[in-house]
Amino acid sequence: MTKILRIAFFLLVVRPVLLIILGMNVRGREHLPTKGPAIVVANHNSHLDTLTLLALFPLQDLPRLRPVAAADYFMRNKLLAWFALNIIGIIPLQRGVSKNPLAALEEALDRGDILILFPEGSRGEPEQRADFKRGLAFLAKARPETPVHPVFMYGLGKALPKGSLVLVPFNCDVVAGEPFKWCAETSRFMETLEDRMSALADKGNFRPWS
Repeated sequence: MTKILRIAFFLLVVRPVLLIILGMNVRGREHLPTKGPAIVVANHNSHLDTLTLLALFPLQDLPRLRPVAAADYFMRNKLLAWFALNIIGIIPLQRGVSKNPLAALEEALDRGDILILFPEGSRGEPEQRADFKRGLAFLAKARPETPVHPVFMYGLGKALPKGSLVLVPFNCDVVAGEPFKWCAETSRFMETLEDRMSALADKGNFRPWS
């Protein structure tokens, strides 16, 4: 039943909103992973970010698509927790634990899942990038053969910005880039991530928001 509800939600709610109300221009779709294990990383400005990335994949891939989010953000509310875990398919990240906080993510990759991560952490201001956190590098180091697929999104931070519940119709863009893998040291990996994301942003030739 949960599988049917998840497919119905994306088919009848998410995709119509993204394709009809907002309008989604996707470039580089061929660079998205077609199988796991894989990691998709993107900038983070809106509640729509996760839904948008999930909607880029075929419906039959939903069971193996696993977004990652901090557990303390949604686990306090039982209804929200059920929806996040069962419909969105989120893997809760336990922050501040003494054991390996990435254990659940490593296990998901070992199962052949595709993880969706936002290395900026929490959502930032509309269309403004924040510094990437190093947790992604630790995960990539733990599974060095796993490809990392960078994705840059533009417009979602204006369509549904942080703190807003009102959806503003706005054409949005998604640019996916070629994957890369762990490259020997954390600083070099983070520099590669930054360079790849900046290149995707430049490729879109997006105008700055006023």
